[in-house]
Amino acid sequence: MDKDLNLAVLIDGDNIPSAYVKEMMEEIAKYGNPSIRRIYGDWTKPNLSKWKNMLLENAITPIQQYAYTAGKNATDSAMIIDAMDILYSGKVEGFCLVSSDSDFTRLATRLREAGMRVIGIGEKKTPEPFIVACDRFIYIEILKKNEEKESPNSKTANSKKNDVDKIGAKTIRLISATISDCADDDGWAFMGDVGSLLQKKQPNFDSRNYGFQKLTPMISSISKFEIEQRENQKGGKYKLIYVRNKE
Repeated sequence: MDKDLNLAVLIDGDNIPSAYVKEMMEEIAKYGNPSIRRIYGDWTKPNLSKWKNMLLENAITPIQQYAYTAGKNATDSAMIIDAMDILYSGKVEGFCLVSSDSDFTRLATRLREAGMRVIGIGEKKTPEPFIVACDRFIYIEILKKNEEKESPNSKTANSKKNDVDKIGAKTIRLISATISDCADDDGWAFMGDVGSLLQKKQPNFDSRNYGFQKLTPMISSISKFEIEQRENQKGGKYKLIYVRNKE
């Protein structure tokens, strides 16, 4: 993660619920500095009224886009045109496209072709083509879970717990293969390298989808893998974590 990376955050207001905006901006800050923040939509419509209070609090600039033709998504076109203008301005090194709409697949691909880092944020209903067109894709549903877990007896917390994905055989095979790809002659792989390669193979891979805040506790919970902590030979205060497939 490069905290100095300047990011353009472009939000599809028609396609993302306003309830997640605070957590969403906190998540984006992990990957860089959101120097450009814009949200697109027809602000004359009542369905966007919930966003209005959030915009000032999070320094997001609303971009008015009228729906000129019924059935056509003018918001998508406005976002795409702005994204290309920002790309050629040279002011940012990456983009955060916030939408669950597959119409932005080609845009994400084009931005990556231009050397931009592209982070996608959307709901779990987001089509696969848009997800894989991004360097990283984050499901917006996981951003609220920490807050809701604080009241374990509530119905909301229980429903969210049931919403956590199970670690299935396909996920275990993906992790196992990735460990093998990163492993030394003794089969040990540095956890940081495993995490980076998992992200490249599957942009929406995120331990939080499975109820774990970090990758290490997630892998530790699977009996097919073993974890080893090693002293940092360079004198760092944190131990280095390695993982390998059990034989």
